Amino acid sequence: MKLISYVHNGKEAWGAVVDGKVIDLAGVAGLPTLADFVGSDLYAQRDDLAKRGKAVAALGDVTLLPVIPRPEKIVCAVRNYMDHHKEVLAAGMQRELSQEPPIFLRVWRSQCAHDAPIVCPNVSDSLDWEGELAVIIGKGGRNIAEDQAYEHVAGYSCYNDGSVREWQFHAKQIASGKNFESTGGFGPWLVTADEIQPGQKLKIETRLNGETVQSSDTSHMIFSIPKLINYASTIFTLVPGDVIATGTPAGVGWSRKPPRFMKPGDVCEVEIEGVGVLRNPIVAQS
Repeated sequence: MKLISYVHNGKEAWGAVVDGKVIDLAGVAGLPTLADFVGSDLYAQRDDLAKRGKAVAALGDVTLLPVIPRPEKIVCAVRNYMDHHKEVLAAGMQRELSQEPPIFLRVWRSQCAHDAPIVCPNVSDSLDWEGELAVIIGKGGRNIAEDQAYEHVAGYSCYNDGSVREWQFHAKQIASGKNFESTGGFGPWLVTADEIQPGQKLKIETRLNGETVQSSDTSHMIFSIPKLINYASTIFTLVPGDVIATGTPAGVGWSRKPPRFMKPGDVCEVEIEGVGVLRNPIVAQS
């Protein structure tokens, strides 16, 4: 099942996408947000709820929001693909493989929805693409064991972890380059966990203006989804709606010679097998 957060007739809502139509689930479930839903006992009844829900519009007639519009935490993995790690070394940046997953946090205002513009900040021309698989937490918890981690996954989505490179490299802590407003695409929807087998190898591809710039698959992850959930939940309690962006494969713009970045007028797409296509136009900051 595909679940979305959206705006229709000026009101924020959430629901399911069935046969190209948006089914209102908020009214049936009696819960205000998709994050509330994925953390509730009703989540297991989503198929029955969708049958009871009312079609409110065609998918093209609503405005999508980021899948989880205001997650408490967006946990992002750093250099979590071996092919990307190798291109970092080839580009002259000395980085050793970590014993534990290196992570940072994004804020929710840094996100934007499918078809919404990624904003190129006016202080930089080094806005880079990073196509990633996003994991959305359903069942929260602390100190989650790896062998129980998939029980805490509500579903998956596409993420473009847009990176303002010169700001990322201001210091060893990279978060400044990862949190400019509306630089992280997230969508178009959440594909429920039952649609994808735990550990399934998924092809991931990023395209800029139709040209493939990243092409890999999730088997190249250094730290698995269970390990990322275990590690993050050791630090803080994961709650329903938290997002884990699992890292990007090789092919980012800054490692190219010469470097290549997104600019106003471009369109960037992230496609993940079994999940869908996230598309964002690039615009200048107003």
